[in-house]
Amino acid sequence: MGLVVAHLLLASVMFFSIGSAEMSSKVGVCYGQLGNNLPSPQESVELMIKSLKATRVKIYDANPKILKALKNTDIQVSIMVPNEIINNISLSSQSLSDQWVRTNVLPYLPGTKIRYLLVGNEILSLPDKSIWPNLVPAMRKIRKSLKTLGARKIKVGTPSAMDVLQSSFPPSNGTFRSDISESVMRPMLHFLNRTKSFFFVDAYTFFPWSSDPKNIHLDYALLESTNITYTDPVTKLTYTNLFDQMLDAVVFAMKKLGYPDIRIFIAETGWPNGGDYDQIGANIYNAATYNRNIVKKLTAKRAIGTPARPGWVLPSFIFALYNENQKPGPGTERHFGLLYPNGSHVYEIDLSGNAPEKEYEPLPKPTNNEPYKGKIWCVAAKVANTTALSSALSYACSQGNKTCDPIQPGKPCAKPGSLVWKASYAFSSYWSQFRKLGGTCYFNGLATQTIKDPSHGSCKFPSVTL
Repeated sequence: MGLVVAHLLLASVMFFSIGSAEMSSKVGVCYGQLGNNLPSPQESVELMIKSLKATRVKIYDANPKILKALKNTDIQVSIMVPNEIINNISLSSQSLSDQWVRTNVLPYLPGTKIRYLLVGNEILSLPDKSIWPNLVPAMRKIRKSLKTLGARKIKVGTPSAMDVLQSSFPPSNGTFRSDISESVMRPMLHFLNRTKSFFFVDAYTFFPWSSDPKNIHLDYALLESTNITYTDPVTKLTYTNLFDQMLDAVVFAMKKLGYPDIRIFIAETGWPNGGDYDQIGANIYNAATYNRNIVKKLTAKRAIGTPARPGWVLPSFIFALYNENQKPGPGTERHFGLLYPNGSHVYEIDLSGNAPEKEYEPLPKPTNNEPYKGKIWCVAAKVANTTALSSALSYACSQGNKTCDPIQPGKPCAKPGSLVWKASYAFSSYWSQFRKLGGTCYFNGLATQTIKDPSHGSCKFPSVTL
């Protein structure tokens, strides 16, 4: 080997090592804005840097105030093209994509370090299938706009939920869904491979664990296990946590389509710090344990990777910056934050991975790692809009099964003039009947779960028992 060649090789190895170490140390945070009590963008950026030591941030739009607040910081930024305009970008001329990039990206460069542009959010999980075939063409157009307009260093991708997989167990059986495998995933992987971008995936161990806690050990889902392992019968690879299992299922799915080397970027991961009574394991102890463990894994000085990809760097975003009080859905959706809206920590965490765990304060003991044993009711929330509450009452009563018979005039639960009372009965009755079919105690934020029996006298409210 010639001396010059040896020096070049050594330099490239050193560059790869430094680059990998640098990338591996960058754990970011997802900055959602679905709250009516959140700090300003300027305050939020300060909290990211000083309180959490985040070095990346993902925002779910191209919010000008946030992008300006991020100017002249070292935070790498990921922004998102809204779901609603993907069809238009795909089906229109290149000029629409160019205009979006000119308006939402170029004005902030180079002061704001925009590094990733994500086209849509979990598009392939949406029930509206008409957008699916337009996803990759829109990605191509956005990429072409970035190149043409001089922002070629920005990588283009799209976040996928784990339900893009038809099979994920064992990991070696990882396979994309048949309805998207050839039509969407193959061209997408070709695009990501050609542009040296990432497969962005939202990977939450909380959801598979909470849906099957009898067969998945909690410690295995929290990356806390010391003696629980799973060995894939095909590859003989041994797994020590559920997170690695999930990622390797994606690796094998990509491999089956002929793309074994596309890098993975964790677009979202996390654990809820609270939730509803019927949601087990959503507590501060588990959230802190999971997120601290995932940060420790992802920021290891020598990248750990996964069993199928040992040593590979996994850049990532933790979800989320704040508990967001206006997020729809079950209670966990509003409790993924690392911070409360007042800026204080839900629990101590350092996204740089440098803080010694022994310096953290003790965590509150979990109380809901097993299903709640008593009865649960669904009642109207204290702060409820009268017009909206009346509509929700009508909806609950219209679902059949005599849901609201007991609140009709002359019946035991009739209470003339009390909308909150009637709605509470209707919500509890609806939920008790339809929960197993997917019905929720939410009603667009107008309902809440309670373990205090709202029954009165001869009027007995239906309840749910887990």
